[in-house]
Amino acid sequence: MKQIVAFGASSSKKSINKDLASYAASVIEDANVLILDLNDFEMPIYSIDYENDHGIPEKAFKFKEKLKTADGIIISFAEHNSVYTAAFKNIFDWISRIEKVVWFNKPMFLLSTSDGDRGAKTVLQIAYNRMSFGNPHKIPTFSLPNFKKNFDKNNGILDIDLNDEFQNALKVFISNL
Repeated sequence: MKQIVAFGASSSKKSINKDLASYAASVIEDANVLILDLNDFEMPIYSIDYENDHGIPEKAFKFKEKLKTADGIIISFAEHNSVYTAAFKNIFDWISRIEKVVWFNKPMFLLSTSDGDRGAKTVLQIAYNRMSFGNPHKIPTFSLPNFKKNFDKNNGILDIDLNDEFQNALKVFISNL
């Protein structure tokens, strides 16, 4: 049974990106799924001065350990001013200080969604460019626009064409596991 770690790259308690990441993980057969909440890993804002004075926070090590035990990682990105949320970027900064290969070269599935027509495509492209660098696996991506119109917690992705696109990307991820 494959271990999948999934999370929405947002600190919102009602994160639609957490919903999308959870959904993506839930449709993988024979998988043990761990859904992370970034609020459980809140840390001081990264700075070299803080690191030199206090070291790396224990929560960064705990987050990194969750990634290490995974066979695959699913992240759905919220977009704040066209980039990562501060909550995700801070965790990313801290875990990158632990060891050079941040995501352990694990198979990844990168998603994004928003209530807008673009579905947070800008941050998804930024994330793909950064996370695919050096990763030996083909990293599929999927953006879901107009979340409230195109997604239902019970039925998943409602639009047939978008669901087909999602399923094709999911197949790539699964084939990498």
